[in-house]
Amino acid sequence: MPGYRTHLGGGLVLGGAALAGLAAADLYRTDLRTGAVLILATVLGALFPDTDTDSKGQNLFYAALAVLDLALIIQRSYQWAAFLGFCALLPAVGRHRGWTHTWWAMVIVPSPIILLPALFINAPVQPLLPFYAAATLGYFSHLLLDRRFR
Repeated sequence: MPGYRTHLGGGLVLGGAALAGLAAADLYRTDLRTGAVLILATVLGALFPDTDTDSKGQNLFYAALAVLDLALIIQRSYQWAAFLGFCALLPAVGRHRGWTHTWWAMVIVPSPIILLPALFINAPVQPLLPFYAAATLGYFSHLLLDRRFR
């Protein structure tokens, strides 16, 4: 099975290629900051399936979430920080290579990116779709590299 470096690289390559391809086709363009966050969402999506076990990927995933959560708290974006904290708890609800390595988890796990803000703070869905797509794309890269589609 590929290690965290392979999954990290897979997420970076796929996320960068997707953004570049969408921009080249004139389908989606964004500023540098949003582009960086989208790449981060792809990388976190790529690392997520292995967060259910003690690994370097898990450590990297939670370190990135801690930095992001702290940044949200500093910006006084407490609701977004709470959403992120809730989502960070999800991997603890299963065994390794269990539900986190399924195609349906790839679709469902990133859904709080859209659902929680829409339900609790009436955030519009459309601006959140690229972040959901980025996390799902990263998740897909993990399953593809692991060759695990159940």
